[in-house]
This record gives sequence, structure tokens and C-alpha cells, in this order.
Amino acid sequence: MKYETLWHRLTGIYDTDEAKAIVRWLLDVRFGLSLTDIVCGKIDELSETECDVLERMMQRLETGEPVQYVAGVAEFCGHRFQVEPGVLIPRPETAELCQWISQGDGLPVTSVLDIGTGSGCIAITLALEMPEAKVTAWDISEEALSIAQKNAEVLGADVTFEQRDILNISTDSCFDVIVSNPPYVCQKEAATMEKHVLEHEPHQALFVPDDNPLLFYRAIAQYAKEALKPNGLLYFELNPLYANDLSEMLSVMSWHDITLKQDQFGKQRFLKAKKI
Repeated sequence: MKYETLWHRLTGIYDTDEAKAIVRWLLDVRFGLSLTDIVCGKIDELSETECDVLERMMQRLETGEPVQYVAGVAEFCGHRFQVEPGVLIPRPETAELCQWISQGDGLPVTSVLDIGTGSGCIAITLALEMPEAKVTAWDISEEALSIAQKNAEVLGADVTFEQRDILNISTDSCFDVIVSNPPYVCQKEAATMEKHVLEHEPHQALFVPDDNPLLFYRAIAQYAKEALKPNGLLYFELNPLYANDLSEMLSVMSWHDITLKQDQFGKQRFLKAKKI
């Protein structure tokens, strides 16, 4: 089994560089083969069982299934998180959000709530980077919570996971920080999305109705007005198409110090607001 043969099998879906990168990453995380090992032909040293496993993985990749689901892990903030089709694959942009939060705002943070935690990547990262804070994470999906709990255990993060629906919740806690990366893709945007995202990632975690793109933001902001302590901070990852609409909505709801922040690609991707 040759490296060149493997990545060539993916060129009908990906360009050459991406096909090579996908196969290299898979060989690294699942079979422990470094780039040097690959160049030296150590793929040929895989056992018959390992070759069978690799072949099944390649067949899944050829259908367009994301490599993170095929490998069962995704890289995020220097850690490897278990991922399955029941949760979104963590994005590098979301890592920027975690960094923004962990840098702080000059006030002590003793309690954090992550709403819509998915794989747990935000909550777990914050728990590891801010060990003085009690971190709670919610999701409506029992499957997502199971995956997130496993990730917390493997990575040694102290996070309390709860099954909650933000569209039907009462105020019962006070937090210094509330963060959410909620569903924010409108159905009408599906036509322009990459096939491997549309066909494999959970739609419940992706989409909102075309006629109500701020559905989850509005609910979370209303909840946070009661659940945050004075001077508490609300952080969102957002759809750049609705950044200004979200900012205006929060202003009408009497949030203060509203700040929009671009991601590494120059898109308005994050927002921070303060409760006074």
C-alpha cells in the first residue's frame, strides 16, 4: 500500500494538497506514522489487520466523509477531542474564541457556562486554561453530552454537563461568563456549503430557520440577562452575515460594551457584550 496511491484516491473530491494532507493526518493519528515514516515507506510495515482498517477508512473518505469522523478525533487547542457524526467538528475559528475568553477582561472569572457544547471543545478548553473557574456545559443532545463527557474524562477537565434546551429554560444560576457557538447557518445557505459538511455533520447543530436567523442568540441573550452576575460577559461565535443585526439586537436589549471581533480569515466571527 503506497502513500501516493492512497492520496490519489481522494483527488476526485479534494485538490492534490488537501488530499495529501488528509492521508498524512490519518496515518499519523490512527497509525502513528510520521511524515518521515511515510517517506521511508513504513506504510508497507503495517500489519494485515491495520491494512484492513486503513482500507475501510479510505473507503469512507472516498464518500466525502470528513477525516475527523473517519479517524474519530479532531485537533483543537492543542488537544485531541473524540468526535462522531452526532457532534460538529471543532473549527479553528472557535479556538480563537476560547483564546479571547481565556485572556480575560480584567475581572476574576469563577464560573462559566457553555451553551450548546457539542463535543465539549469550548467548555473543556476553558476548564483546562482557567482551572480556578467552575465550568458548566449544556446541550440538548444526549449523544453530544456523552461524547463531551468522555472528552472531559480523557483530557482531565472538570466540567459539569447537563441536558438543557435553551429555548425552554428558567434562570437558576449566576455566572461570570456565558459563551455559545449556537446553530447559525440559514437553510438558504445550504446550497453554497461544502458537500462533506452538509451530508455528514448534524443539521440540528448547524441550521436555523431562514426567517429567524437570531433565534438562539435572542434566547441566550435573554437568559444571560438574568443568569449573569453584574459585569458578567456574554460571548458568541456568529454568522458574519448577521453580525450587525446581532449587535443591534443586543443593544436594544440593553447590553453594554458590545464588541465585534474578526477571525483569522478577516470575517466578523465573534461578539462580546457586558451586563451592567
